[in-house]
Amino acid sequence: MDPGDGTLPGLSIFVTGASSGIGRALARHYARRGAALGLVARRGDELAALAAELAAAGAPDVFIYPLDVTDADALQAAGDDFMARAGVPDIVVANAGISQGTLTEYREDLAVIRRILEVNVYGMAATFAPFIAPMRGRGQGRLAGIASVAGIRGLPGAEAYSASKAAAIAYLESLRVELFGSGIRVVSIAPGFIATPMTARNPYPMPFLLSADEAARRFARAIERGASYTVIPWPMGIVAKGLRLLPNRLYDWLFARVPRKPRLS
Repeated sequence: MDPGDGTLPGLSIFVTGASSGIGRALARHYARRGAALGLVARRGDELAALAAELAAAGAPDVFIYPLDVTDADALQAAGDDFMARAGVPDIVVANAGISQGTLTEYREDLAVIRRILEVNVYGMAATFAPFIAPMRGRGQGRLAGIASVAGIRGLPGAEAYSASKAAAIAYLESLRVELFGSGIRVVSIAPGFIATPMTARNPYPMPFLLSADEAARRFARAIERGASYTVIPWPMGIVAKGLRLLPNRLYDWLFARVPRKPRLS
């Protein structure tokens, strides 16, 4: 495998959440390098448009799978189809995720909380499940999960999102230890702020904001080197570690005053 900027002929890569944001940028990044791609998202029209764009740009093989990552059976079928067409993937990126402001005091938000946890945590496990045994049999592969710095400390108004990303970080660590010595590298990426449709509604400053294309390039490099855990961009890692060290009393006082991500009205 070549780190992020070289060509990747003969490699196959499976990416969820590929219809927009980071997933779309990753698809374009890997397509430019000649990898065969399996792309998953709920919006089939957006996937088809992306596949046409990549094919027009010379991408060798692009296979699309319109599905919801909480449907494990559909993901298994997609994984089986992709492996029949392109072989066992060298890289699987569990990128699909959703975010929405939630407040537990509102009963109607409970369904939103459940949905966020199902997509961001269960969906990640369902994405990896079809590929672990084949990768183990081959003795190599990369499983990359996209978490968030929001999982390092709980953010007000984002109970579900923070909880889901904290769970994703812990899940990826457990999986990494479980697969130790198998040849499969588990990569946990905790992004800071990336300019995507998901962050476009944030009503607060977003320090160290990266474009989706720049984020994709940095993610690809982290995946190639098999980073067990990395925060991108790195200055957000320093901020996150600092927040983790704050005493609860001080953290609560500071963050009780910050703007919240809007709820659906």
